[in-house]
Amino acid sequence: MHSNPIEALRHQLATLCHAAQKGVIRLSTPCQVNDMMGWLNMQSVYPRLYWQSRDVGAVEYATLGAVNAFESLAALKADLVALNDIGGQQPDFFGGMAFDPHTPGWAHFPACYFLLPRIELKRHQGGATLSLNLRFDDRCPSAEIAQAHACLDALAAEQPLPRLQPLVYQREDRPSQQEWAAWVGLVTNLDHLVRTPKVVLSRETRLTTPQPPNPWALLSRWQSGAADCFHFGVQLTPSEAFIGCPPEQLYKREGRHLTTEALAGTTHRGRDAPQDQALAAELLGDKKNTLENQCVYQQLLTQLEPLSSQVQMGEAHIVKLRSVQHIRRLIHAELHHSVTDHSLLSSLPPTPAVGGVPRESAMTFIRQHERHQRGWYSGVFGRISHTSSDLAVTIRCAHIDSEMIRLYAGAGIVAGSQPDEEWRELDSKIADIMSLLGMG
Repeated sequence: MHSNPIEALRHQLATLCHAAQKGVIRLSTPCQVNDMMGWLNMQSVYPRLYWQSRDVGAVEYATLGAVNAFESLAALKADLVALNDIGGQQPDFFGGMAFDPHTPGWAHFPACYFLLPRIELKRHQGGATLSLNLRFDDRCPSAEIAQAHACLDALAAEQPLPRLQPLVYQREDRPSQQEWAAWVGLVTNLDHLVRTPKVVLSRETRLTTPQPPNPWALLSRWQSGAADCFHFGVQLTPSEAFIGCPPEQLYKREGRHLTTEALAGTTHRGRDAPQDQALAAELLGDKKNTLENQCVYQQLLTQLEPLSSQVQMGEAHIVKLRSVQHIRRLIHAELHHSVTDHSLLSSLPPTPAVGGVPRESAMTFIRQHERHQRGWYSGVFGRISHTSSDLAVTIRCAHIDSEMIRLYAGAGIVAGSQPDEEWRELDSKIADIMSLLGMG
């Protein structure tokens, strides 16, 4: 990135009259950027965050630092309400939530974490914008300006991302295939199915390696083959990253209109187009996979009914990803005026596509049997603002630290599920990332 945009923001900051300012002040300038992740990778300011929705031509965001950070939905809601009452800039907050806030998670990832970034680089079809966010209503103006200057001073020029090298690693699956078969047997036991028709079981694949890959280089490569997915990456600390290309939307909200989806039921891709179509038709007609999708959409409709004046569901169709294809049904709702993102995030996750049905009994089974920590895997990640929000379910992801890459995959276990078939489905779901690491 050229130094001109930074100089432009410094000038705006120097001439800012903050005495009467309330809420969030955003200073912005056009800029030139070729590689958003190449820019992000060079920065020394944390947290570092990347987000792009799966919509065609969606805006890309790369953010640094935090003006405010919230570790509860209630605190985030209170700030959104306060900013709306003040008027003026209505900023975007970025962040995520763990799958299960009631169990121990990952060391450096709070159960809930949303931030208002200090620096925001935004690329859209018309070009790119570099912005600096400030707040004066709840803090010392001179300290706020000093922190903003320090952040601008720390900005570095983008550089090409490092090349990905084939990985030398030791693999360990948690659970083992034998333990997995035992779990599936317990869930598909008739006495258990009567109470809990679906449990989504997950596996953690640990790849221990002396030299983990650069997370931004890995995400960039992964993104190029995942066009119909969301793309996200977050580093709250220098030593740990969480990245992913999830296909599943938690919800998208524009004003009062909400879109969500039931994405469940899976098969692999075919060798050629005729086989691919045959597999898709087989998936749509398959009793076990249809039941799995039905469990999801019925639960979503039940959850949305008290929040909405109107709910409509579309027809089942097939979504084709690089290694797998899924059954998807879109659901549209008109929300009551009192319903906020706080209401939605308190109600919808964990979705039946990653937890099970009914939620509480499925979660009890998961807590009793899974020994690995899901952390933010199968949780939530995305963007929230007063006017609109866009959030993904964090599947197809990787948790990377200085010694290990942890890959996660889950499978919905219902009546008719076979342990070996479900285990193969887990391998299909991590096939993309394994191939990028030189292991597929």
